Amino acid sequence: MTRFGDVPTLVAKARDGDPRSVARLISLVENGDPALPEVAAAMAPHAGRAQVIGLTGAPGVGKSTTTNELVRLLREQGARVGVLAVDPSSPFSGGAILGDRVRMTEHTADRGVYIRSMSSRGQLGGLSAATPQAVRVLEGAGCDVILVETVGVGQAEVEIASLADTTLVLLAPGMGDAIQAVKAGVLEIADVFVINKADRPGADTTYRDIQGMLALGERGPGDWRPQVVRAVAAKGEGVDEVVAAITKHRDWLESSGNLRTRREQRAAAEVSALALGTLRARMGDLRSGTTLNDLAALVAVGELDPYAAADQLLANLS
Repeated sequence: MTRFGDVPTLVAKARDGDPRSVARLISLVENGDPALPEVAAAMAPHAGRAQVIGLTGAPGVGKSTTTNELVRLLREQGARVGVLAVDPSSPFSGGAILGDRVRMTEHTADRGVYIRSMSSRGQLGGLSAATPQAVRVLEGAGCDVILVETVGVGQAEVEIASLADTTLVLLAPGMGDAIQAVKAGVLEIADVFVINKADRPGADTTYRDIQGMLALGERGPGDWRPQVVRAVAAKGEGVDEVVAAITKHRDWLESSGNLRTRREQRAAAEVSALALGTLRARMGDLRSGTTLNDLAALVAVGELDPYAAADQLLANLS
């Protein structure tokens, strides 16, 4: 039993499309409620049925506008769509505006669309720590497609690639030169490049730079070559080509067997994160006691090396 009611009832209502029940389940996830294992167990039979699409890119490239247009097209195709929009949280107050959904107000009355803004809560990588479990809730609620929009990210924030079946990296003209295009990091995770705001000067140059970068990459026979698509999401232009590229990538994932591989890797990352979270909690219990302090005192005076101290600390956790 949770403060929102019993879990089986919440899950049953979420499966029937009740948005309030979906919201309450995600709130349980975000707040780390003790009922989470029960929620996860109830959702497990419904896992792996939704297509998870990640959208990432620097601030200002049009992620929310593109997400809004993707929702519109997917709904026209009859898909039930979930959106998780991660907003940055303040490093000072911990608060967040959660304003991405403001750009998607046209879908708020649609029972086939569920939109949730989530605070990053200081988590690095462009996502919230609760995002993987929130994806499971939306899968359990019957969403066919789940769009995960990251915060505005930099070159090394690539966590979305471990969560999504297909990762879209959005770029815009004027964000950098050809050298920027070949830097390691977020550009390496793209399954589809979307050059948004393609009606601006420099769009052709950005397109050539990305194509040139892709030409330098080594790919074996049958490997996926990232698609490069131009769009003007604010005008609804080119978004159908984005959907076509996503569909093409999905077909390749299924035919090559990579879809199963990616989802197994996603599950491994999720299990590891949960295990590490439990370990950190136990470490916190030790920190409030004397064991860690005693070991630290021995390391500080050279009577014990840090590796041996770490082994002793782990032994106390078992």
